[in-house]
Amino acid sequence: MSSGPTSNNPRQKDAECLPDVERRNILRKIMLVGTGVFAGGTILSLISNVRTIFLSDAYKDIYPYKPHYTMMIRQDRCIGCMRCVEACISTNHVPDYGWRTQVLEKVSPRAIGQKQEFIPILCNHCNNPPCVRTCPTQATYKDKHNGIVRMDIRKCIGCKSCMLACPYDMRYFNEEIRAIDKCDFCFSARLSKGEKNVACAAACPADARIFGDLADPKSRVYHMVHQLQKSVWVMREETGAKPNVFYTKG
Repeated sequence: MSSGPTSNNPRQKDAECLPDVERRNILRKIMLVGTGVFAGGTILSLISNVRTIFLSDAYKDIYPYKPHYTMMIRQDRCIGCMRCVEACISTNHVPDYGWRTQVLEKVSPRAIGQKQEFIPILCNHCNNPPCVRTCPTQATYKDKHNGIVRMDIRKCIGCKSCMLACPYDMRYFNEEIRAIDKCDFCFSARLSKGEKNVACAAACPADARIFGDLADPKSRVYHMVHQLQKSVWVMREETGAKPNVFYTKG
């Protein structure tokens, strides 16, 4: 069983030998360059025909989750207030060194007035998750009912192979529970208790994050993903992970 994906990128190999916090910062920069998002740069090659690739009838047959939880992020609406991050921390008891969601900053210095944009990121709850494939103990798994990528901390041995496999750097080692921790779409803290929304989306004052059921044609998120008026994209499509977090503008 592989301990994680190999890389020819010397920066990523060097990063694997660094402390977690420093490694996270370096890998975040690598991830942003890979997606075409970086300080002083632009968003490149992110737009994809997700309606064909991800939402075809064949795709639905392969991943028949009901509910099929997903999130749409209206990227240009994010104001960088960090209320989503604060809500996530308090709801899921995230330690000060950990993270379940982040808001990245993109600055275009050549734009008039130094144009600033924010890009919310979290676990993409992929339909073909590299973290699940690389876990030697099946501690990280795809919930067969709702599609959420979850952790069974009783099986986690802390090898961190899933951390290296994640295309979005959205996992960390929780020292208190001695296991990997990550976003679970607030399943443990909210959804399993009857709540219909996740903490980060509920706290957003700009309605930048919309959480819902992709299997429900009546849901708001279903209509936003399927609408034809605006481009819809995913991050790191080239990995083949088939993310369940979508991005749009407007």
